[in-house]
Amino acid sequence: MDTKLTLKLDKEVIEKAKIYVAKQNISLSSMVENYLKAITSNNNEETKNVEISDFIKSIPLKNGGIQADFDYKKDRQDYLIEKYNSL
Repeated sequence: MDTKLTLKLDKEVIEKAKIYVAKQNISLSSMVENYLKAITSNNNEETKNVEISDFIKSIPLKNGGIQADFDYKKDRQDYLIEKYNSL
């Protein structure tokens, strides 16, 4: 059963997320739902096939959420440099 959820997020984060999901050909709701399933699962069968990218896994968390001073662009750049320099 689907239930509506309203979230209050930074406008820039929302815009970046919309661009990301458009490129992935998925909905923002689907991405958030899959992420929440993955982080709340205990490796049960329902969430076993949920895949979280290495980039999402690399986002630093503070008190259960993204740090207020988190620099998305710098972190993404560092991630890509590390990923492609190791090839």
